Parts: sequence; C-alpha cells; structure tokens
Amino acid sequence: MVTRVGLISDTHGLLRAQAVAALRGCDHIVHGGDIGDPGILDALRELAPLTVVRGNNDREAWADGIAETELVELGGVQLYAIHDLSQLGIDPAAAGVRVVVSGHSHKPKLEERGGVLYVNPGSAGPRRFKLPVALAELRIDGGALTARIHEIGA
Repeated sequence: MVTRVGLISDTHGLLRAQAVAALRGCDHIVHGGDIGDPGILDALRELAPLTVVRGNNDREAWADGIAETELVELGGVQLYAIHDLSQLGIDPAAAGVRVVVSGHSHKPKLEERGGVLYVNPGSAGPRRFKLPVALAELRIDGGALTARIHEIGA
C-alpha cells in the first residue's frame, strides 16, 4: 500500500486553494513551520491527519503548544520535521530517520544524503522574491521513497 504524504511549509497566514487541492487525498500532511494563522492547521486537519512544527515566526500564544521538532512514523518510515534545517540536532541516519522535512528558506529542494531524503517543500504562502510558490509530495511504498515538488503558482 502506498502512503501519500503532503509536505507544506511557510504558509505565513495564507493557505491557497491550489495548496488545498494538491493536498486533498493525502494520507497524512506535514507542515514545516511558519504557519502564521491557527486556522490553517484547522483547514489542513480537515484534509488528513497532521504533523506540524513551529517556525521562527510562529510566536503568538496559539503556537506555544507546537513543538520545534516532531518524529512520526508513516508507512513504516521514520520522518523528522524541523523548521530550520541548520538547527538539526540529530544524526538522522543514526536515529533511523529516512526523511527530514524542513522549511524556512522558502527554496524547494529534494536531496538525498547518506541514505536520508531531505525535503524542503518551499513556501506555499505569499511569494517571496522570485522564489516559486510550492509544496511537495512524498510517496512511501514499502521501503521505497519518491518525492516531488509541485509548483502551485501565485
């Protein structure tokens, strides 16, 4: 059975209709922080179970209960979420983590290093500079991982 995981980050208070459409049908959603508005989390939870981490801009009282990192098992694979990859305080491979999801830079990126897939889905919120508005999808099929970036326009 394939597990489809939607990866979104840096919404900064804006959940676009295109993002909702892209995430519809996911088995799980991971938000990599800089949420901006608690209503975004409510809307995402209506689509699928949600794992979320707090970003550096999530400073309001509603975000106090959101952890800075989360470890979740999806489709038999350990996934670790953190907003700012530069603050990664674990060795993912040694910890049995196969996927690290981050945000912060607003730059979508897929990279495999040392048997660990690093995914930054980019920013799905307000456009920043000339960076694309994007999110990502992770498919877990047994032990096989495939990820891709979806540009969702502005």
